Formats: sequence, C-alpha cells, structure tokens
Amino acid sequence: MSTATAGATRLEKDSLGTKEIPANVYYGIQTLRAVENYPISGMRAHPTLIRAFGMVKQAAAEANKELGLLDEKRVNAIIQAAKDVQTGKFNDSFVVDVFQAGAGVSFHMNSNEVIANRAVEILGGALGDASVVHPNDHVNYGQSTNDVFPTGMRLATLLELDKLYPALNGLSDALEKKAKEFHGILKSGRTHMQDAVPMRLGQEFAAYAGAIRRATEALKHSSGYLRELGLGGSAVGTGINTHPDYREKAIAHLARISGQNVKPVDDMRYAMQSNLAMAAVSSALRNLSLEIIRISNDLRLISSGPNTGLAEVNLPGLQPGSSIMPGKINPVMPELAAMVAFQVIGNDVAVAMAVQAGQLELNVMMPTMSYSVLQSITILTNMLRQFTDKCVAGLTANETRCAFYTQATVSLATALNPYIGYAKAAEIVKESVASGRGIIEIAREKRLLTEQEIGEILDPERMTEPRRPLEAAAKREEIKGKK
Repeated sequence: MSTATAGATRLEKDSLGTKEIPANVYYGIQTLRAVENYPISGMRAHPTLIRAFGMVKQAAAEANKELGLLDEKRVNAIIQAAKDVQTGKFNDSFVVDVFQAGAGVSFHMNSNEVIANRAVEILGGALGDASVVHPNDHVNYGQSTNDVFPTGMRLATLLELDKLYPALNGLSDALEKKAKEFHGILKSGRTHMQDAVPMRLGQEFAAYAGAIRRATEALKHSSGYLRELGLGGSAVGTGINTHPDYREKAIAHLARISGQNVKPVDDMRYAMQSNLAMAAVSSALRNLSLEIIRISNDLRLISSGPNTGLAEVNLPGLQPGSSIMPGKINPVMPELAAMVAFQVIGNDVAVAMAVQAGQLELNVMMPTMSYSVLQSITILTNMLRQFTDKCVAGLTANETRCAFYTQATVSLATALNPYIGYAKAAEIVKESVASGRGIIEIAREKRLLTEQEIGEILDPERMTEPRRPLEAAAKREEIKGKK
C-alpha cells in the first residue's frame, strides 16, 4: 500500500488539463473530475459491481496476455491488481457517485485507474506514473466502457442473484413446513373478504409456498438473458481495436474466473443497444415482490387481534409495538417485507424508464439500472432471511379460533347445493345471517336431510377436498324428482 505523506499531492494530466490529486490515493484524474462533477447522493458502487469489474478486467488482461498483445511483466501486474480489487480491499478507492455520467464512463475509469495504480505499485513505481501502467492504454486495452459496463453489470447481477436464491428457497421451505404442520387445522376460507367454505390452514400456507417457488423459477429463467455477454464489442459492437480471437478468449476466462456460465452473445450490437436482460430480471424481482406483499398482508390480517381481529395465527413477538399502548405487539416482519417489496417495485420503474431510454448503438442509462437492480436483490436477500427466521419459522396456529370460524361460516351451506339446490341453500344462509343461528341447526330444523346426511355433508373436513356426492342423498333426490 502507498506510504505517501498525508496532505501530499501528485499532478496528473488528461485531455482537459491538469489537476492535483492526493498522492496516496489509487484513483486518478478522471475519477477526481467525476467526484467534483457528481456530488449527488453520497452513495457509491455496490461491492458486487466492483468485484465484477475486477473479474472483467482480469479476464481481458488474461486474453490479451494469451494473444501476446501486452508485455508479460506489465500484464501480470494488471492481472494481480484486478484480483486484488476482487477481494474488496480497494473498495474505498471507488469513490464515484452511483448517479454519474451516462454509460458508466466515470465508474469504468475509476476501475481502470485503481487497477493501473495498484499494478504500478506492484511493479515498484510511484502512484500516478502512467508510463509504468496506463489506465487507458494498458488496463483498458481492447475495451470500451460500452462493452465493459454492460458485461460487468450483467455479471454483478448474476453474482448477487446467487445470494438471493438460497433465501428464497429458505422461505418456501419454511412455508411448506408450516403447511404440513397446519394440515389438520380447519378454518374458514375467505373470498371478497367475506366468509367462504372451510379449508385447511395448511392448504393456505402450501399455496404461499407454491407462489414463492414459481416466482423463484421465473427469476431464474429471466436471468438466463444475463449470461449472453457483448464483451469484445468495443465502442459500437463492431469489435474495433480488438483481436479477432479476443472476444471468445476473454469471455472464456471470465466464465472460469467468475464461476458463472456466461457466453459470447450472437450479436454484439444487440448486447450494447438493448438491456432486455436487465428489464427481464427487474420485472421478475417486481413480480416476486408482488407475491411477497400479498403474503405479508395475509399474515398481518390473519394474525390481527389478539382480541378484536381474526387471530388465526400468532406471530413471534419481536419488540414492543407502541410508545403509548402497553403490551401491544405489532407484525413487524410482515411490515418490513412489504416495505422492502415496495422499494423493489419502485426500483423496477426506474429500470424500465432507463431501459427504454436507449438510443441507437448504446443505452447510456446503465448506471441507474445497475444500482437499482443490485439494490433490489440485496435488500430482498437480507429481508427474506429475517422474515423467514423471525416470522414464518416461529408462527403458530390458534386452533381454537380457527375451529370457531370453521363452524361459524355461513358458506357451510355451499355443501348443500348438490342435495337441496342453490336456491334452498341460499334461503338457509339468509335465515342464518338474520337470526344468528348456525347453518347446521337450521338444516336440522327444516328436516331437509337425515341426521346422518347432515353429519356427513356438513362435515367441514369433508369440504376441504373434492369428493363425490353422498350416494344415499343423491338417490333420494332422484326418487323425489320422479314423483
């Protein structure tokens, strides 16, 4: 690491002039210009994007080395510097705001300058001495922001998604476990927020698990588009200033370095013009978030109470829920889940606007796409771990309340339809609502069915699965119809 005196500076020059730069920093003049030009959010690049760029730069250097395009001593230093960037120990040197110049030129040059200066240091030179290793001529040899940033952005998204999948699987596993645990617990179903026919609490949770599984599969499918890389396309997708074999070799090295099954795209112009891949992943994250919001809202509803709500399930108590009401416990994890999902949906809007804003040979809005998608994946991953461990895994059923609702729902009368018809069943429901008496009590009083038939037909457990009408009752209705 540099040992320059604190407060000392070095002078660097670019096409716009010269600037003094702190002597001990690894970035250079173009990064400093970006810092001065874009003091926007105070937020810096996602660590996984930095890591991905280190991988891309290593892969490019190894391809150039293999092709004999850079001298071995210099290229070996670049490769080592790019590896060092991947470890994260130079993350503090990536100082460009996430909102910056179009196409990510500023972040890309930040990467080139950090790697160049680290390579200079490895070779024993002084930071800023571009004659030893130049950020453009050597680190960026055969490359352009226009093919490197799309490649790095896609690779970073793939790497970050690999952290999200286990969290998603953990949630669906926890929901499936609850589905089995609650299989024998009957409750009232609800449609239109009104009483519906009985169902099993376990069936409700199994459906939640199925939704998360399917949303995960949709996300994995959409991520396939990220694996097609346009590295080697250079400025406009034509491969200018690149060796004919560079593209294939660089991406092969990148696949090995990253452990990702990436491949050269069949049309480099497409990979530069279009960000369909980012739109597809962002949309899948949005759709996943819609399911998470729905499930979290259901959990808040069925746990509402404890005395004046549905109170069918009990969520773990994690913290006091009110500064004024003693003993109040809130559904904080479902609330958290919903808020994170809202942010992901907002990020998707930003991505959608950026994706459609591409013009001709390049979409320059990539920095906001990358920031939005990577943030969405990260906050979803972290939230899902907490939501699963601190909410779903520990929730319990209130069997007494569920049993009460099972018997109280007026939609028990639905089971009577095959035997007495919809109209007569509706009359029983009306009478039940008006009088407050139960469906079974009224059916017994009207002697529409035998006691055995009432016991079997109006058995809530029997209503939770498809079954044939009772033969005795059906036969009686058939004889009655002939009379």
